[in-house]
Amino acid sequence: MTSIADQPDQKQQRNAPERPWVAAIREVLDRPLTSYHILLGATGLLLVLGLLMVLSASSVLSLRANGNSYTIFVRQLIWVGVGLPMAYVASRMTPRHFRMLAYVALLGSVFLLVLTYIPGLGVGVNGNTNWLNLGGPLQIQPSEFAKLALVMWCADLYARKEKLLTQWKHLLVPMVPVSGLVIALVVGQRDLGTALVLMAVMIGLIWIVGAPTRLFVATIVVVGTIASYFVITAQHRMNRISSFWDPFNDPSGVGWQAYHSFYALSTGGWWGVGIGNSRQKWGNLPEAHTDFIFSVIGEELGLVGSLTVLALFLTLAYAGVRIATRNTEPFVRYAAAGITIWIMAQTLVNLGAVIGLLPIVGIPLPLLSYGGSALLPTLIAIGMLLSFAKAEPGAQAALKETRRPRFGWLPSRTH
Repeated sequence: MTSIADQPDQKQQRNAPERPWVAAIREVLDRPLTSYHILLGATGLLLVLGLLMVLSASSVLSLRANGNSYTIFVRQLIWVGVGLPMAYVASRMTPRHFRMLAYVALLGSVFLLVLTYIPGLGVGVNGNTNWLNLGGPLQIQPSEFAKLALVMWCADLYARKEKLLTQWKHLLVPMVPVSGLVIALVVGQRDLGTALVLMAVMIGLIWIVGAPTRLFVATIVVVGTIASYFVITAQHRMNRISSFWDPFNDPSGVGWQAYHSFYALSTGGWWGVGIGNSRQKWGNLPEAHTDFIFSVIGEELGLVGSLTVLALFLTLAYAGVRIATRNTEPFVRYAAAGITIWIMAQTLVNLGAVIGLLPIVGIPLPLLSYGGSALLPTLIAIGMLLSFAKAEPGAQAALKETRRPRFGWLPSRTH
């Protein structure tokens, strides 16, 4: 039997010095620009990996359609080249600039969504009339830009109402009716996947601003009921639900995508079959370079590559949450939270469909899938987060410190 004197002193254990590696991690996380560097690093790695996988996944389709294996990859490279300067400009802007653009962005997005309903302007792709013809080969998907516009507008609205958010009517009006209008326009395009992401943004922001539990639950119930109605009233959506419950029941029909997605992931093993060696991209897996690019990643890079992608998205989420919690300005907190909810909700819906945890709804994987309409607003949103990261406590002082001359004998720029 051990006496009381022989028991370890809990107080001494609490006061014991931290392990060196724990102290090193804590020191890095406590630095003012940690959020900035984490966000920049994770985004850069996802973009590079996305370009590499778009090249691999689209090479066969591009060769068959255009006679050149690099056509789709070059287009994506151009979109990245357009998006990075836009992200840089956004990172140099201030919250006041974003708030000035919020209403313009929302009205512009609604206007573009309405234009898709005009015959000759709206273009149908895979049963969804959610593309807008701008002339020639140039087409855009307005609903992708509506995600960013809705986040900016809701953040500005709640920032203006900061002192009134204890009243439920100010939590819901006019945020829910306006968001409902945008979602209804997207649902009318038969694009339920994008509508689900917009619903997640709306519900997430209601929770972020501190809605009471019953109001939050009631909103989820209403949104879930509406979404269920649109599912059961469309045969192609019911087919996707039946395929979700049993994807192997009709592998040559409605279960084709899910079946070949699972096959690609299962043949990847631990380390994959090697970059460029995917067998499913040879026509078996539809949308291999867009909605199902994660299946090709799992096949070519294996479980290790798939987990690396998940780790990068979790890192992105951590940076977004960190930025939202470390800033005191209401608009910055709400906008950072809204952007994080949007990107993570879209990521979860896409990955859930690819691995069979959710029905297939047809939305791209952020920063990885092919497509400029999805990439541009996402990069602008990342630029906004970088701007917000530079507004964290001590970040401006740290930035000024890094801009000083590296050698003491160099002349100072200040006069």
